[in-house]
Amino acid sequence: MTKNISLSLACGHYEIVRPLIEGDVKADGIDLTILTDMDSATRHWRFLRNNEFDVAEVSASSYLAARDNGLPFRAIPVFLHRRFRHGFMFINTGKGIKKPSDLKGRKVGVKTLMTTAVLWMRGILQSEYGVPLKSIEWFSELDDDVDVSLPADLKLTRLPHDKSVEAMLADGEIDALFHSDLIKPFLAGDPRVARLFPDYKAEEIAWYDKTGVFPIMHVMGLRQSIVEQHPWVALNLFTALNEAKAIAMKRMANPRVVPLAWYREAWEEQEKILGTDPWEYGLGARNRKNLETLIGYSHDQGLIGKKPALEELFLDVSQGRKRGDFRI
Repeated sequence: MTKNISLSLACGHYEIVRPLIEGDVKADGIDLTILTDMDSATRHWRFLRNNEFDVAEVSASSYLAARDNGLPFRAIPVFLHRRFRHGFMFINTGKGIKKPSDLKGRKVGVKTLMTTAVLWMRGILQSEYGVPLKSIEWFSELDDDVDVSLPADLKLTRLPHDKSVEAMLADGEIDALFHSDLIKPFLAGDPRVARLFPDYKAEEIAWYDKTGVFPIMHVMGLRQSIVEQHPWVALNLFTALNEAKAIAMKRMANPRVVPLAWYREAWEEQEKILGTDPWEYGLGARNRKNLETLIGYSHDQGLIGKKPALEELFLDVSQGRKRGDFRI
């Protein structure tokens, strides 16, 4: 009787992993206990700080910092979460902020500087709109997933436990807020809060047309001890996650699956702009540029001390040229 190894996997409950969660796809040689009932920030902390899971979807920014500091984690090039970020820069409407350059000299809140969404937004702000990060006074609500030494001239205030950057924005204590999610005051229709880019989708499409980058938020991390004990696990997990995504994408192409009137039109628009597989895994040319941009932003912002090669960051999941198709 074949005996599988047992591993825990913590990730979001996304459509592209649902076939694996529900057992329609299995990772060869592995019995997975899949944990999905936690928010991203909690999952990243529990993986990187508490070492609770064998495998976990983890913040790409935090993973870069973990490797830069020699922590015992590795990753495979699986990217369960991507998102454009222009639409997640929020402003207080009473502060006279009309364009990105108006943020110079302002107070801007973040959950953490290390949050991958914030890393992307800060990088875009500086590289695309010419707003120096050191011209801004930053306010951080949470501790970073990984302790790092930040540049001495960075203006950063770590807020006390009873402070919320979302409430501070609405109350005018800070001028803007970069966040990974839609914030509560905005969702509630609070007139004191708005997006920095009212037509954020047009900004995102223009930025994609220029850069070819659909920002990667998370990678699939593994405890290094698992890789050392079972080196084959990386490829088998990669294969299973790719299979799950393929099944999900085929299912989602059916407009009856989602209760949206113009869902199919949105699907076709996405394909026209981003191609047929914007969630592709692996280290192809598009993903390499994506990750190298993120690494550059992280290094420029002082979150990592050196720029690693992608081959240092990701385990090899190749099977050799023209290999991988199963035949008896």
